[in-house]
Amino acid sequence: MSQREPAFSRHIPPGDDRERAVCDTCGFIHYENPKIVVGAVAWHDTRVLLCRRAIPPREGYWTLPAGYLELGETPEAGAQREAWEEACARLEIEQLLGVYSITRISQVQLIYRARLRTPDVAAGPESAEVGLFTWDAIPWAEIAFPTVHWALDDFRATQGAGAFAPRSGADAPAVKAGS
Repeated sequence: MSQREPAFSRHIPPGDDRERAVCDTCGFIHYENPKIVVGAVAWHDTRVLLCRRAIPPREGYWTLPAGYLELGETPEAGAQREAWEEACARLEIEQLLGVYSITRISQVQLIYRARLRTPDVAAGPESAEVGLFTWDAIPWAEIAFPTVHWALDDFRATQGAGAFAPRSGADAPAVKAGS
C-alpha cells in the first residue's frame, strides 16, 4: 500500500498572525524562516581577504568568504569552513563583527572579524581568484553585495579596538505582493 503525500494549504493557524503552510491531515505547521549566512572579514597585517566569485549570483565580483550555515554547525565553525572552501584560508575567529538583515531575500548574515593564521590563500571551487588587499587597493566598484561594504566599513571602524559591540545593518524591508 502506498502512502499519500500530505496536502498542505495556506491559512493563518489559530494563535498566529500570518499565513503559513498547514498540513490538512494532522495540522503540522511548516514554518519558513530566514536563511543564516556566516562569513568573515579575515585579515593579515594590513590586508583583508577577498574572493572573486566564480558562481552566480554576482559572478566575477569580489566578496568576503561567506555562505549558508549548515545544520549542526556553530556560526563560528561555519565561517571557518566557508573561508577554507572559498579561499583555502585558516581563520582564528576574533569576535562577531556584525549582524546584517537582508529582509528582501530573507537572510540574516553573521560576519566575524577573524585573523588569517597564514597569508597563504588560494581559490577554492566557488572562487575564480582570491587576494589580500590593503584598504586603498580594495576593488570597491567590483564589490558583489551591499553587506560586503557594510562589513568592510565596520571592520575599519573597529580596527584597534580590543572589544566592541557587534555592528548591525539592514536593507529596506521586503514589499509583499499586493501592498
